[in-house]
Amino acid sequence: MRIQTGRGTIPLITLIGIWSISALNALPGLAVSPILGKLSVIFPHSTELDVQMLSSLPSLLIIPFILLAGKLTERVNIIRLLQVGLGIFALSGILYLFSNKMWQLIAISAMLGVGSGMIVPLSTGLISKYFVGTYRVKQFGLSSAITNITLVIATVVTGYLAEVNWHLPFVVYLLPLVSLVLSVYLQRSMISEGGSVSMTNKEDAEKQDTEINAEIGNNKNGINIKHLVGVMLFYGLATYLALIITFNLPFLMKEYHFTSGNSGVMISLFFLAIMAPGFFLNQIVKLCGNKTKFYSLLSIACGLFLIWISSKEWMIAPGCILVGLGYGVIQPIIYDKTTHTAIPKKVTLALAFVMMMNYLAILLCPFIMDFFQSTVFHIKSQQFAFVFNLCITLVALVWAYTKRNTFLFDDKA
Repeated sequence: MRIQTGRGTIPLITLIGIWSISALNALPGLAVSPILGKLSVIFPHSTELDVQMLSSLPSLLIIPFILLAGKLTERVNIIRLLQVGLGIFALSGILYLFSNKMWQLIAISAMLGVGSGMIVPLSTGLISKYFVGTYRVKQFGLSSAITNITLVIATVVTGYLAEVNWHLPFVVYLLPLVSLVLSVYLQRSMISEGGSVSMTNKEDAEKQDTEINAEIGNNKNGINIKHLVGVMLFYGLATYLALIITFNLPFLMKEYHFTSGNSGVMISLFFLAIMAPGFFLNQIVKLCGNKTKFYSLLSIACGLFLIWISSKEWMIAPGCILVGLGYGVIQPIIYDKTTHTAIPKKVTLALAFVMMMNYLAILLCPFIMDFFQSTVFHIKSQQFAFVFNLCITLVALVWAYTKRNTFLFDDKA
């Protein structure tokens, strides 16, 4: 079976290989979460700094290696680079299973960040390589959906495995072995197709590439820096706005006297909502046009408002869903928008810069919120985070509406 790409076809096994890489984007740090509360018992001599490094080191190292991998794709075979990243990722998973000292876990976490950082931009880079037009938008949507459904499933699985043995959650880090096997088919596909997809519509593909190049102009870097920076800033902002659910909702629900299980359900609904738009992304963009990001931000604003005004689960749940739906639309269309900021040879590098913003937002979100809550406004209520982000979202709404006809916000299919 072969899959339409908008400029030809590729084997189904090639697409499955690309999807498997998308699934890995959700894994870094996931296996550590269920055992964070047990680390002081497992390692009685570990310090608070040790625990913080164990959970934050992968994200910290992912950032520079995302950029490195994006740059290397200009000179190194993308499949070879992918296989190296997958190998490092899988090796860290194996070593985790046999580690029994805190320093070993920290060192392996650094290795995990390196491997994960190398493959993150390649997941979207391969989509941009094989697909064009609405086919590419659809695949970015499916890629985002796969990432988030993997996150939900893996979170549940690791939670149960942690109850059996603290080593077992690290089994999820062996999933790159599946992608490593599938990368062989990716490599064969590229060789058999002459390093590209089967071009049944080659003239259209060349026309599309020419149009992209015309948009970029004669920029010597092959990237429209102004457009790329705009996409990066908007993606970083949207990610920061949505992260408030995972970082602050558990504390808010604790203030409302709910259990951690209740907050876990709400966060699961949030990630499932992020997943959902990926299956209908082309239809959403076609319907909303140049107001797609405006309506997505409006959904986030409504969600934050519902969470703020009520301490009831029946209000918090739809609030989480609305925030997830808004971000679930923004994430894949931002990836697609990024492909229009660079010539084909530079697209993976451009995507690397944009995807870096996701991890940068994850690292900075707690510090930004703490700065404004504790230092600037001196407010202790857990509701502050949601009110603060709601205000930012309302400002972003005005920005998205007034600039709806500009490159960044015009998503007309």
